[in-house]
This record gives sequence, structure tokens and C-alpha cells, in this order.
Amino acid sequence: MECVVAIDVGGTTMKGGLVSDGTVLHAEHRPTPRAEGAAAVIAAISAFVADLAAPRGELRPTAVGLAVPGLVTPTHAVFSAAFGWRDVPAAAFADVPLPVVLGHDVRAAGEAELRYGAARAVPNVLFLPIGTGIAGALAINGSLYGGAAGWAGQIGHIPVHPDGLACGCGQRGCLAAYASASSIAARCGESSAAAVLARTDHAARQVWDEAVDALALALATYTLLLDPAMVVIGGGLAQAGEALVGPLRTRLAARLAFRHAPRVEVSALGTQAGLLGAALLANRATV
Repeated sequence: MECVVAIDVGGTTMKGGLVSDGTVLHAEHRPTPRAEGAAAVIAAISAFVADLAAPRGELRPTAVGLAVPGLVTPTHAVFSAAFGWRDVPAAAFADVPLPVVLGHDVRAAGEAELRYGAARAVPNVLFLPIGTGIAGALAINGSLYGGAAGWAGQIGHIPVHPDGLACGCGQRGCLAAYASASSIAARCGESSAAAVLARTDHAARQVWDEAVDALALALATYTLLLDPAMVVIGGGLAQAGEALVGPLRTRLAARLAFRHAPRVEVSALGTQAGLLGAALLANRATV
């Protein structure tokens, strides 16, 4: 059976698998060695690709799709603040005799959400995965919008508090500095945002409330500019479910005094959105 190798490279975990027509035939996770530097991450991705592309019963991979963070073209990973790489060619990520296509991790996951998930048949949507960082996939009139250079959607670096907390991008007061899962955890000295949510003390409640407020402010700005029918929350933070989207719906509506707020839903694909999006990238190399 023909299939594609798909890998979604996250700041903490790489999700990989073999996919055929939107069905995940084989899946596995590996840690992302981000603390070891860019070269180590590139080597880990290459090893993961090689293992997945190796003979496995009747499955026959025909292409490789890699969904990676940062600024990216189909042939180069231009820049990633998370991993510190610059201008890495696609071939460096995959030492296998198969075509390789790169794509932005969030935009790829957003395309999967439009194809298979909560945003099916909704032409104007913002897909907002929240994990180690925050970025958005913008669907306008049924098509993903990339902007002039293909780098639209960097919502995590919208300033929500001028001169606020320092962000890893070099700016201050970014949405990601307050509302990414990694920032929520770090501000409370925890290993995960889930651990912060489980706490009942004032410090943890304040950090969580500031995250929800920052998200509501950023989404209000987005709504007033582009009028989406739906906002789909994905990534690791989406696992908080109603504990996140319930107060977010209320606070977003409160910031939109003269109009209705868009629907806010949790991703239907969960953590598989990026993997399925990477498979869609690979499919483009096979047509």
C-alpha cells in the first residue's frame, strides 16, 4: 500500500507516522532534543524519517512531509527561534531517496483541520494551536492565507501588553509570553500548563487568568480585522477543554461590545492535526 512519511516537529515532541488518504497507518512519538541545539534537532528529524521510511510490511512510502515551526518554504527551513536554525535545506532533514516537502507546522495543521476536522465547511476560520509557542493558520473564503511572503499568522507575537514580559523572539509583551503552554508553566515553576491548571493557589490562578485575558484581547483584534466565523483552539493547551474555552468565550464576547463573537471550539483532530497536515504536504510531492 502506498503511503507517505509525515512528521510534525514540535518544541517538545516529534509526532511521526505513515499516512494514506487521511488515515494514520502507523504512528510514534519521539522527544525533540531542542536543548542540544539546532544540529541535534536536524539529526533527530533525519533519523526519524529514515526509520519511518524503512520497509514495513506492505507499506510503501512515496514521499516525506515535514511540518516545522518558524519561517519556512517548501524547500528550506528559513528560520526558527525555537530551534535556532537558519536556511536549512529540506534534504538536510531527510537522507532518503524520496521527495521531501517542508511546510509551516501551524498552517499544515490548519489545512488538516479544514479538510478533516472542526472547521470543515467553514470558509472563514482561525486555527490557533497553543503549545510551546503560538501561531495561527488563517483560512479566508476557504483558502489558507499566507501573506506576501508566506509568513502570515504569527499571532503569538502580537503585543498584548506593551513593554510587558520579554518574549523569546526579542520583543516584549507578546501573546506567547503570557499564553503559550510553555510560558504558563514557566511562570509558575511547573513542568506543564496542565500542572498550573490543577493548582488552586492565587499565583497559579493569576497566571491562568492573565493567559486567558491575553488570548481574548488578541482574538478580539483578529475578529475585528478579519471577521472569522470560528476560532479553533488546538495544540497541547486545548486539552484543558472547557477550563480554557469556557472563560475564553466569555471574555472574548465582553471585548466585542457592538458585535457577536465568533464560535470558539476545540480542535476535533487533537494532537493528530499536525501529523495529518504533514501528510498533506507530502501528498503534494506525489501528484
